[in-house]
Amino acid sequence: MQVSALPVLTYFNVRCAPVLEAPHFRCASASFYQLIEANKVSVMKKVSNFERRRQRIRYKLRRNGQQDRLRLSVFRSGQHIYAQLIDDSKGLTVAAASTLDKELKGKKSATIEAARAVGELIASRAKKAKIDAVVFDRGGYLYHGRVKALAEGAREGGLKF
Repeated sequence: MQVSALPVLTYFNVRCAPVLEAPHFRCASASFYQLIEANKVSVMKKVSNFERRRQRIRYKLRRNGQQDRLRLSVFRSGQHIYAQLIDDSKGLTVAAASTLDKELKGKKSATIEAARAVGELIASRAKKAKIDAVVFDRGGYLYHGRVKALAEGAREGGLKF
């Protein structure tokens, strides 16, 4: 009996010997999910690209020398959309609005019209806080659809960006 010099991985009672020529581990009897659990296969590539785009956008906003302006940050979920005015120098949220607010509760929440209403609401709350110029942070989302409608609603409400 010959002893192999290769390490043997054991997950879920499945033994697999890694193939050293390939950049990842292969096993004939292990399923794809068992290899994921063994952290040998990356499944989250699309999410990591989204995170990279989000970080790149935030870096560019900070680099462009507009630290005196607040950041209008957008978060979009499947059913709702949220907007915040953030002071990055102090780490505070100055104003916030979403489709869950009492003023917008009766409308459908996952539509372009609701996103436009959230933009107008955040603009009115910014006016109450005496803010007229912001930097728009689309948060990694494409400037299209609900994100674009929120930005247009904020512009119609009087915010400059």
